[in-house]
Amino acid sequence: MEIVREITPLTQNDCFTIFSRTKSCFDFPLHNHEDMELNLILDGAGAQRIVGDHIGEIGPKELVFTGPNLNHGWFTHECRNTQIKEVTIQFHREFFSESFMKRNQLVNIRNMFENAKRGILFSDETVLHIAPRIIALAKKSGFDSILELMSIMHDLSTARDSKLLSDSSFTTEQLHYNSRRIERVFDFMNKNFHRHISLTEVAKVAGMPEASFSRFMRQSTGFSFVDSLNEIRLGHVSRMLLNTTQSIAEVAFQCGFNNMANFNRTFKAKKGLTPREFRESYAGKRIVI
Repeated sequence: MEIVREITPLTQNDCFTIFSRTKSCFDFPLHNHEDMELNLILDGAGAQRIVGDHIGEIGPKELVFTGPNLNHGWFTHECRNTQIKEVTIQFHREFFSESFMKRNQLVNIRNMFENAKRGILFSDETVLHIAPRIIALAKKSGFDSILELMSIMHDLSTARDSKLLSDSSFTTEQLHYNSRRIERVFDFMNKNFHRHISLTEVAKVAGMPEASFSRFMRQSTGFSFVDSLNEIRLGHVSRMLLNTTQSIAEVAFQCGFNNMANFNRTFKAKKGLTPREFRESYAGKRIVI
């Protein structure tokens, strides 16, 4: 059982490609591809979204940005509307070159592209503001269309209340952080997630006192040490639930959760599903290729 590897119609001579259609259902399988993708869905309430190891039900408006090689797909699920509007924009990861992205003025876009490796869900307020421009983009061509796409990317990069979807350790893409200390810490946690890790131990890796490190961790990532460690563990849990036949208890213990009640509570709080529901729901979207 494998995920579909999509070869998009985007050629090396294209800056981007855009598809605008009205559909009665979602019938494309769970898939991934090399290109970046911005996907707008209107009037699809009740459909199911899968991005990485995230599973959720969408509302009347949906805008998600996914990075390269990230599994994603939308499925009819509980959606009853037969007039679903979907606009998909795909572009190469080199749309903004690596050297260009290092410029100070592009820091927000650079950070957004980094976050897209985990999938970004934008707020309803952002969708209301951006959706008309995405729809109108399908009618533009030439240099005007490139300028407008860049402008849309900039506005999305500064949008508030967006949400990261997939756990950091589930993506196959290497994640980069704005601090070498934080990168050392995450590298250490990714290598040792299966065992007990203390705040004292991780603070030593960062070369900081515990109290200072706790503040630094939250300021740098927006999450506490415990939350970050749990996210790493849950990403590995998700991958094992999907790729092995080991029992849920075996998976939990191998990923550093030594208390099943705490594990189940933490997993459901983050995923909105129990581990069993997650395994069954995700597996139902996989096909043989």
